[in-house]
Amino acid sequence: MFSQVAKVVPNLFTMGNLLCGVLSITCNMSGFLEVASILIFFSAIFDLLDGRIARGLKVNSEVGVQLDSLADIVSFGVAPALLFHTIATPSLFTSLAFILFPIMGALRLVRFNVKPTIGYFSGLPIPAAGLPLAAMGFFSYSNAWITLILALLMVSPIRVKKL
Repeated sequence: MFSQVAKVVPNLFTMGNLLCGVLSITCNMSGFLEVASILIFFSAIFDLLDGRIARGLKVNSEVGVQLDSLADIVSFGVAPALLFHTIATPSLFTSLAFILFPIMGALRLVRFNVKPTIGYFSGLPIPAAGLPLAAMGFFSYSNAWITLILALLMVSPIRVKKL
């Protein structure tokens, strides 16, 4: 009985991550940009906890790994990109940064799921790329160069130590 309940607990935190990402998008569309930004940070808390809880309970699962990636693309790829796009002055370059950010995030997540690394991440993790955009959004600041650089760092070969 305990093992069945224990398997669900980390996924509930992952769903909290996803819920905050979806609510961030909703708040963004309603004009509540600061709330949208804060919800991305709440997503990060849930994202940090889901993996730690899964490891602590020794209930890692393939479903959990895939669910985590799907939640991450919404919370740290799409939501921050939409926040950036809402604030940014329209231009071709802004559109390019907006489009590339979640695409590079998805590629980074797929690469990690297909070829996991031990002790480090290959490329900037998507939460580490999405959180600066959320912070910029909180202060109603946008920068297409920063957005594009973060997008490219996600698919770069740099190694980032796991926390």
